Amino acid sequence: MFYVYVLQSMKDETRYVGMSQNPTERLKEHNQGESKFTKGHRPYKLIYQEVCKTRQEAREKEKYYKSGVGREKLNKVIPL
Repeated sequence: MFYVYVLQSMKDETRYVGMSQNPTERLKEHNQGESKFTKGHRPYKLIYQEVCKTRQEAREKEKYYKSGVGREKLNKVIPL
């Protein structure tokens, strides 16, 4: 099983969308500074996750949520 997840920075409210088989473990990695983009915005909290049946489905949803329309949808579902 794969997940699309959304993290929110507790420092500056920056959001990050990603995919993983284990979002909880991935959150730990982000908070330890193991991701180039998220390193400067730590710490993060997990604010959303969505189950996907396949890696391809998760990748497509991640790409969608990173698009302008997808960000708008996330902002409606998870307001800042």
